[in-house]
Amino acid sequence: MRSDVLLVGIPGQRTAPAPASVSAPAAGRRRSWRRWRLLPTPVGTPFTFSYALVLIATSLFAEYADPATVSDALRGSSTDVAHLTESPLLVLVASALWVAGGLASPYAVGFVFVLTALERRVGGLRSAGVFLLGHVVATLATEVPVGLSVLVGHLPDSSLHRFDYGISFGLMASVGALAGLLTPWVRWAVLAGVGAMLLQDLLAFTDPLTNWGHPLALLLGVAFWPLVRRRARVPD
Repeated sequence: MRSDVLLVGIPGQRTAPAPASVSAPAAGRRRSWRRWRLLPTPVGTPFTFSYALVLIATSLFAEYADPATVSDALRGSSTDVAHLTESPLLVLVASALWVAGGLASPYAVGFVFVLTALERRVGGLRSAGVFLLGHVVATLATEVPVGLSVLVGHLPDSSLHRFDYGISFGLMASVGALAGLLTPWVRWAVLAGVGAMLLQDLLAFTDPLTNWGHPLALLLGVAFWPLVRRRARVPD
């Protein structure tokens, strides 16, 4: 037979404390902090934060400055064959200072979240390396064949002056590198979704050179998996 015993306090005897529970305000503050960590900060992600400020400045300039001045600036930043032949380092850097489509474009939004997540895991220096290598390698891989085709007469001379700028190649490389740090089902979902989008662009055939450069940059980011995994930090 079960008997209920009423325990009364005995002088000098301490009862075990009840298990501590997280208060609702503390849990709310923790969730809020985690949401804020999706965005770049000057201390936590200095590379992404500084780069985002530059992109905001150039996007506002492109939006509100004199159209003729903006057109000249964008054309001078274009990574076409003519500019790459004359001043390769200058245009490779300058072309990565603009966002095609402005701050409301998917590339701008993707830059903020992807680069923030990547930098919080592998640091600013490695994140910058992944982004810049993706930008440079994909640009050269798409423009050098154009120059060779013009040289042998398969394309007209006007192809040497294509209008090409933006952060999309660097962003795709960063997406590929970040995917290697995610859990398996999230990793393959991200790669499948981005791959489907890039395939759709290829089938549309609106800008073949740029559209081929995107999957190339994505694969380059995947090639960085061994490097970023060795240096990855566990996110909060």
